[in-house]
Amino acid sequence: MTDDGTDPRFSALPARPGKVVAVHLSYASRADERSRRPAHPSYFLKPSSSVASSGGTVERPHGTELLAFEGEIALVIGTTARWVEPSRAWDHVAWVTAANDFGVYDLRASDKGSNLRSKGGDGFTPIGPGLLDARTVDPGALRLRTWVNGELRQEDTTAGLLFSLAQLVADLSQHLTLEPGDVILAGTPAGSSVVVPSDVVEVEVDEPGGSTSGRLVTTVTQGERRFDAALGSLPAVDDAQRADAWGSRAAAGLAPQGLSPELREQLLRAPVAALSAQLRKRGLDDVTIDGVRPMHPGTKLVGTARTLRLVPGREDLFARRGGGHNAQKQAFDTLEPGEVLVIEARGESAAATFGDVLALRAHARGAAGVITDGAVRDHAAVAAVGLAVYSAGAHPAVLGRRHVPWEVDVAVACGGTTVEPGDVVVGDDDGVVVVPSALVEEVVDAALAQEEEDGWVAEQVAAGHPVQGLFPMDARWRARYDAWRASR
Repeated sequence: MTDDGTDPRFSALPARPGKVVAVHLSYASRADERSRRPAHPSYFLKPSSSVASSGGTVERPHGTELLAFEGEIALVIGTTARWVEPSRAWDHVAWVTAANDFGVYDLRASDKGSNLRSKGGDGFTPIGPGLLDARTVDPGALRLRTWVNGELRQEDTTAGLLFSLAQLVADLSQHLTLEPGDVILAGTPAGSSVVVPSDVVEVEVDEPGGSTSGRLVTTVTQGERRFDAALGSLPAVDDAQRADAWGSRAAAGLAPQGLSPELREQLLRAPVAALSAQLRKRGLDDVTIDGVRPMHPGTKLVGTARTLRLVPGREDLFARRGGGHNAQKQAFDTLEPGEVLVIEARGESAAATFGDVLALRAHARGAAGVITDGAVRDHAAVAAVGLAVYSAGAHPAVLGRRHVPWEVDVAVACGGTTVEPGDVVVGDDDGVVVVPSALVEEVVDAALAQEEEDGWVAEQVAAGHPVQGLFPMDARWRARYDAWRASR
C-alpha cells in the first residue's frame, strides 16, 4: 500500500476490478497460428490479485520454462451491463488501455482450460499505464503492439478481430452482469512467445496518429520458491507445450516431427500391397485412399500426415473463410520436411484443391507430397515442380467453385478412409495406404519379411515349379524356404 492507502497494483484503473474476463481466441492471425477458428468467443476468469501496474515485474515460477507474453487490449466497464444489444454495448465501456495476459504453459495441464494456475499468478495481468476515453476512440480502428527487449513482436488492429469488441461485451452480458470497474481482456494476435528472466516486455494500445495508452512495461524475474508436491500438481512440460508456447517447433528449437531415416528407408522398400496385406492381417482393411492416382508413376511417396479439410462450397461461407491466410494456405505454409498433406475433398473433382503456387510452397518447405481425393489445377505446372502428388485428376476451376477451406490438423475422410495427423502414408503405383503410427514399425518389418518370402516363391515359379503347395507354402516348401534363409 502507498502512504494514502491505495494499492499500487491498481493505479491505472479507477478501482480494483471485481472480475477480469479474458477471451481465449479472438484475432484471426492468432487463430491461423493455432490452426483453428472458433465460431464463437469463449472465456476464462483471471483473479484481480493478478493485476499489476506498469513498471513492475512478473515472476517466472521456479521449475518452469515456458512463461509467455500476450499483449492485449483491455476494456474497462463504466456502467452496469446485462442483456445489452451489440449496438449499445460500447456505451457501457468507459476506458480502453493496454494489458499483458502472461501465462505459464508448464502449469496448463492440471487446470483443463480454466487457466487458474497458468494465468492467475500475482503480476500476471499488468494493465495500463494510461486510460483512453472509450467515447473518443473508434473501437474498430485500435492498434495493439508488443515489444520484447525493444524488438516488435506483435502488431495488429481491431479490424483483425474475429469478434468485435462490442460483441464481446454484449455476449458476456448475456451470461453475467458486467459491473463498473470490471476488465475484459480482448485476446492476443499472432506473435506471442516465450520470455525469460531479465526480458522487458512492453505493450501499447493506440489509434495510429492519435491517442495512446503509453507503453505498459514489465520486467521478467526468476522465482525462487518451489512448489510443494504434497499440496498439488507440479509443473510439467512436453514438446507439444513447447511448440505452443514458442509459436512453432522451429522457434522452440525442436527437430521436425517425422520418421527416422532408418524407418523411412524401410518404408521406401516396402510395397503398398505388402503393407496393405499386413494391415489386413491385423484387422485393418479400410486403410487405402481410393480413387487417387500418382501424378508421377514409378515414384514412391512416404511421409507423416498433416491434414486439410474442405467442406462443400457455399458462397457465404467462402466469403467468410476463403480469403486471406485461410486454412488451405495455412496448411501449405506450415508443412515440415517429410510431411504429406492429405486433403479431404469428399471425392469432389469439379474444382481444384490446389495449384502450382502452393505446390511450389510445399516443395520449398521440404514436404514429401500431397494427396487429395479432389482435383489439381495447373496440372502440368504442378507436375513440373517434382512434388509427389496423388489426386483424382485435373480441373481448371479454382477452390471456391466447390470447396470452402475449413480447418487443418484434424481427422479427415480422404478417398474413403480416415486419416489422422501423424498417421504414416505410403504411396506407389498401386495406390496409397494409411498406416497408424503405433503400428508402423511392426507392419513394415512384417511386410519386408513377406516380400522376401514372396520373392523366393516367385523364383521357384519362374524355375518351373507349380504353384500348388508353393503359394501359399505347405510344410514341405516351408522347410525348404527356412533352410534357404538359414543358409544366407
